[in-house]
Order: sequence, then C-alpha cells, then structure tokens
Amino acid sequence: MAQVTAWDAEVDLLVAGAGPGGMATALVGSLEGLDVMICEKSGQIGGTASTSAGTLWIPGNTQSRRAGYDDTAERAEMYMDRLVGGTKGRDLRSVYLETGPTAIDYFESNSDVTFLACGRHPDYQANMAGAAVTGRAIVPTPFDGRLLGDDFRLVRPPIGEFMVFGGMMVGKDDIPRLIGRFKSVANFTYSAKLFFRFLSDRVKHPRGTRIVMGNALVARLFYSLRKRKVPIRFDTAIREILREDGRADGRVIGAVVESGGSTLRVRARKGVVLATGGFAHNKEFRAAFMPQPVPVHSLACDTVTGDGLTLGRSIGAKIDGEQHRGGAFWTPVSVTRKAPGWKGLFPHLALDRAKPGLIAVNAAGRRFVNEGASYHDFVEAMFESHKTVPTMPAWLVCDAAFVAKYGIGVVHPGTTNLTPHEKSGYLFTAPTLEELARKIGVDPAGLTDSVRRHNGFAATGSDLDFGKGDTELNRFNGDPQHKPNPCLKPIETAPFVAVAVWPAEIACSAGLATDGDGQVLDESERAIPGLYACGNDMASIMAGTYPGPGTTLGPALVFAYRVARHAAGKVTAPEQQPALAR
Repeated sequence: MAQVTAWDAEVDLLVAGAGPGGMATALVGSLEGLDVMICEKSGQIGGTASTSAGTLWIPGNTQSRRAGYDDTAERAEMYMDRLVGGTKGRDLRSVYLETGPTAIDYFESNSDVTFLACGRHPDYQANMAGAAVTGRAIVPTPFDGRLLGDDFRLVRPPIGEFMVFGGMMVGKDDIPRLIGRFKSVANFTYSAKLFFRFLSDRVKHPRGTRIVMGNALVARLFYSLRKRKVPIRFDTAIREILREDGRADGRVIGAVVESGGSTLRVRARKGVVLATGGFAHNKEFRAAFMPQPVPVHSLACDTVTGDGLTLGRSIGAKIDGEQHRGGAFWTPVSVTRKAPGWKGLFPHLALDRAKPGLIAVNAAGRRFVNEGASYHDFVEAMFESHKTVPTMPAWLVCDAAFVAKYGIGVVHPGTTNLTPHEKSGYLFTAPTLEELARKIGVDPAGLTDSVRRHNGFAATGSDLDFGKGDTELNRFNGDPQHKPNPCLKPIETAPFVAVAVWPAEIACSAGLATDGDGQVLDESERAIPGLYACGNDMASIMAGTYPGPGTTLGPALVFAYRVARHAAGKVTAPEQQPALAR
C-alpha cells in the first residue's frame, strides 16, 4: 500500500453508512466538536431501520423510570447471562447496559432524537430470571416529515405492507383504533384525523408525513444532522481503507471513496467508522455464518452487501462469526404479491401468531413450536424442525373466522372475502382440513391430528405440547378478552386457511469484533487504531440471542455514542467505568 501524499478532502471522522448507527455516530461526533462526513452508497438515508418497528431495548432507561417503571442494569445483566450463557462478550454487554440510559439521555438533551416509554412490553424470555415485563423498551417519538421540507424524499420509506391507503404509516397503537373506528366517537375522531392528514400530505408528498416506528427514528437523526449541517454524500461508497505511511500495521488515516464514477482520497484525522448495515445480501458471508440451507429471504435494505466486513477484513480485522448461533436475528415472513412479477415480504412479528385459533405446522402436518414465541425463537424452531422434516416453508393454519377477527399477515382484520388473496397465491383455503393439506403439500393425517389435539388443548386452556399462552410474551400478544387462555381457541369452522412462512433475517449478529468503544479488533484481538464499527457491522453483543424488542437498534445507538466520544477523546475515566464491567 503506497503512502498517500495528497488528499482531496479532510475531516475528523469519516462515517460509512447513513443508517441509525452511522447517523448517530456522526451526530454525536458533531456535538462533541468533530468535523464529520457521512458517505452513503445509496440515494436515501435510513437503511434497514427505515422499515423496522423502531424499538430500542435499553434496560433502566430514564423514559420508563419517569413513567413509573423500575428497572436496573444488574437485573438485565442477570437475564443476559442466563440467556447468552458463558463469559465471552460479557464485558461488552456490561458496558452496553451501563451506558444505555446515559446515551439515550444524551440524544434527548442535545438533539431532536426523542423517545417514549413502551410501558408493558415483555422481554422475549420473560419467565427467565432477571427478565422484565415493563420498562426496557422505548420507541422514537412520531415525527412530522414536513419539517424536512424537500429532504423528506431522502428518507427511505417503510415497506408497503406497513402502510395503508398507498402511503399512510400505521403504528401498532393505531391499529385497534382504526379497526374499531365505528365502535366509538373517540376512535372515529382519531381515525378521521389520521386519514385527512394523509389526504393533505398527498397533495405535496409521495406518502404521508406522519411517520412512526423506525422511519421516525432515522428521520429524527437526519433532521438533527441537517440542523447541524453535517454533510451526507449520497451515492458514495468507501472502497479502500488507508493506513499511515501505507504500512500494514499503521493507523487508519482515511479512505478512498467512489462517487459518480470518480474516486476521492478523504483524510480522516480521528478515524473511519464502518456502519454499512451488515452482510445481509452478501452470498459469501451468508454461506459462512447462516444455517444450512441458507435462507433465501432477507428484510434488509437491498444495498446492504457486506461492505463494512469486506473493508475490515481487507486490513486484517477479525470477523466474529462464532458464538452467534445462526449468525443473524430472524423473523418468519410471508411472500406478498400485489401485481404480476412484484414480490414483497411481510414480517409476522406480533399481530397474528399468538392469537387464539392458529397453529404452525411442518410438512408432516405437525406443530413444532409455541406459535406465540418471539419471531426469532419461532424461526430457530423452524431451523431445528427442518433438520428432520421439511419446515421451509412452515404453514400458519387457522379458519376463516380467525382471519375475520384478527387478520393474518397482510390480510387485515375484518376481511371476509379471501378470494382475491387466494388468487394472488398469498393464502390457500379449503372446506376440509384434508383438502387444505393436499393443497399445501403437507400430510393430511398429520394436519387433522394436530388440529384435533390443539382443539382439545383449547377446550382446557392448557397447551400440553408447547405451552402456548403460558408466557408473558404470549399473553401480551394474544387476545386478553378470550378465556381461559388468550392464545388458544379451537380451529373448527370451515373454510380453513393456510399461509406459508419462510425464515428471513432482520439483522446480522455476526460481524466485526470490537472493544467497548467500538474500536475494531484484529485477529490477535488488538484494536486497529483509527478504525471503528457500530450497528450491524459490529458483532452483536447479543451473540445470536434475542432478549427483547429493540435488540439491534439499542446497541446501534449506544455504541455509536461510545464510538464518537472515543474518537473525540472523551474516553470514560477509570472511576466512571461501568461497575458491572470491572
């Protein structure tokens, strides 16, 4: 590597990627007095987070404490120790747990990035020691996209399946009010305001400007960066990391970036930050770190191709793929088809699987999982079942009455005419379970026996096979009005319905090994001076487990905060080091 003698541009901190990790790093860096530049290889900000639910898992956060929910880092660490197991990565988890509330408060105090407490939102293993039912999940405050002016078009939109009327975002709290819009004056008024706001938006904008969930998070970060005049170079990718004097062991001092067919050498006096979103669409890394057969579907932004890991590896960085189970965080998805040749994915996160009157079966027609488990645990059970019985896809089976009441996937509650969805190939219906089984290619005897056994459990309120309805998470996502078990009801009224679901990752767990300040480590686990990683480019502290809602976005913002402050020379003093990490 030749020594660089001329630079085309100079900054303190050069950030690769305008997702939440990259933008949060740039924002904190700017607030700490650094001259920062973001290079984003696509034409929009937000990456995969734009299409996410936007929740952050921050144990002990101030927002929840103010709302009356008590929690501590010590209890969360007990939970994580049991969930992850072993001691590897424990120091980083301790740093995260102790820094989390401080980092979130920093954003709220110094920018337009603000949050709301979720209240009751159980950890995904809520029956495990140290888990919490309330107080750990926070969500971004809804944002008015009109504040961005013409720059609103630069915010990557959510997936179409998360919008109604062709462009109006709907959050989880909106759904019951919209569904029950004719059941009360309050619901009708609320729904009418949302709809007329949307109609007004469409006069000037391609979609609604009332934005929620992950879209609100990235928009708030973007808005804060715009107010501080932090430059984002769109359609610009980092192609090469440059080291001092061209030495293989030299400090990282900049990068070669490509934009519009031209290359520029950018000096980064304080370092380069890799925050390109992980390796979701990189075939080599998927084959190396994900289960076999490698899942074909991904919810990641299509520009996430492993650039950060590739750049890090090119200068000797360690990729931590061990201790990460399936290498990613998972959800079951159904394939949507709105028009010939068009295909989308709907993530079955929480709206249907836990409701009473639905089971999931493999090709043998047999249940293989507690259907109300977390989306990550559901897919891990798919992988395990597939070792002996084809379970890709698995099938969600219910009856038409279930769909009319709760909906399933993209089919909204209240839907009684399933013919359009069947014609599109999204779901299958049949007058008998045997005929349904033949249509979807599962064993008829197995399916009828599974439904019979499930119906027996529904009658008693106790699922003796998988415990559906026994956990806090199950009951949270079930139907509290249904007794005796909010997650169990007989499947008995024809026609019967089936929807195929496949595994898809929502984020990567395997990634570049780092220390607690996001410094990338080499194969000898020594920090590479001047090179940082955060977001999905950083190996997850969760090690392939999924403790609760916000498992990826929480660490993305917290370690972005630590990266930027480290680059700015604001290293935590020894007496201020997290007590749990000592």
